[in-house]
Amino acid sequence: MKTIHKAGLAASLLAVSSVASAGWSANLGFASEYIFRGVLQNTSSASGGVDYEADSGFYIGTWAADVGDGLEVDGYFGYGATVGDFDLGIGYTGYFFTGDFDTEYHEINLSAGFSIFSLDVAVGQHDVEFGSDEDYTHYAFTAEKNGFYGTFGGFAQDYDGQYLDIGYGTTIAEIDLGVSLIAVIDDIVIDVDSAVEPVLLNATDETIVFTIGKSFDL
Repeated sequence: MKTIHKAGLAASLLAVSSVASAGWSANLGFASEYIFRGVLQNTSSASGGVDYEADSGFYIGTWAADVGDGLEVDGYFGYGATVGDFDLGIGYTGYFFTGDFDTEYHEINLSAGFSIFSLDVAVGQHDVEFGSDEDYTHYAFTAEKNGFYGTFGGFAQDYDGQYLDIGYGTTIAEIDLGVSLIAVIDDIVIDVDSAVEPVLLNATDETIVFTIGKSFDL
């Protein structure tokens, strides 16, 4: 069964689709730029996490990344199953921050995959410190084959914008390497409840991101 969920930067660290084995695992990574859903989180970022996946399809994990002003710390759990030719998943992700970079996000994550195609939908709420909380939906359509992938993603409800993420990932000597081109189709418009003005990508922006990582069985 394919891994159903990778939070935060882990979602972009690798384009390689791997078969997950049951049990505990850990991961370490570094990205030349941490861009998540078209939003620049940090000009460079180290990350690490711990995950557990059971034979039944249940998974739980945590993951943290450097966002400049403290850490982004994600917690997630869910369930994935293969039904016929389809991979299906449902889960929860919480995004938390140790500094003033941002406030909390809470999401329900839904996924479906068939052959080389997959659809991921996150329905979430952003806890705004001074003002009304915001509701958003993020969607991502992905095609992936032999390490190459292309993702069309975007936002709805209180957030707006669309982007493309095209890249390639491979493993050499047990080290995971990746490169991606992120291009914004429609300006990304979101609210980030931060002491620092967020850097949002516009329709004229294109960024190349390089990643390196390694996973360990525990």
